[in-house]
Amino acid sequence: MTENIVLEAHSIYKSFNDPVKIDVLKDVTFNVSAGEYVSIIGRSGSGKSTLLYILSTMDTDYSGELMIDGISIRNKSTDELAAIRNEKIGFVFQFHYLLNEFTALKNVMLPGFKLNKVSEAELEYNAYAYLKDLGIEKLALKMAHQLSGGEKQRAAIARAMINDPLILMCDEPTGNLDSKNADVVFNIFKELTENYNKTLLVVTHDLNFAKKTSRIIEMADGRII
Repeated sequence: MTENIVLEAHSIYKSFNDPVKIDVLKDVTFNVSAGEYVSIIGRSGSGKSTLLYILSTMDTDYSGELMIDGISIRNKSTDELAAIRNEKIGFVFQFHYLLNEFTALKNVMLPGFKLNKVSEAELEYNAYAYLKDLGIEKLALKMAHQLSGGEKQRAAIARAMINDPLILMCDEPTGNLDSKNADVVFNIFKELTENYNKTLLVVTHDLNFAKKTSRIIEMADGRII
């Protein structure tokens, strides 16, 4: 049985012309299999955040081939890309991007409204279940701005999970957290891979965090080293 490859990047090149041509990514090739917990590390300017933008289909201005769940991202319309993102990818950022005018529960439900695959009642049930898994169901009806930094990041992880994505992509998810909360987030992610067979790709500066993941991809000067 072949392993189930969730994400494939083949010879990804990316450059900016500003005003001279700068190569940001050079021949980046790797795969991520289902259930893997992968971290991407590298110094500032090594290209890791640029790579994540491409892998998450937010940036389509590059050469090379990107496949998500066996689907080529080449020549897809903006709407098709948005649909792939909403269905296949969950995002966790350094800044939680919760909407302050909504409760934690509503924030978690938002991507589900967009995908529109289940009824509102089922969506609410699922959102509660994720908040419970993350230990913050008691905060479900609190407004987002009333949560602490660690609680906001947990709510953001629940939101990333709500559409049951194929892969979670995380950009410096512990960048704003103290070491205690960073450990909590690491363990939550570990649980997602073990209990839900989720696939995680995490860009991080935090070497301690990266060392605990199942595979480290290190970048320097736009290449995987």
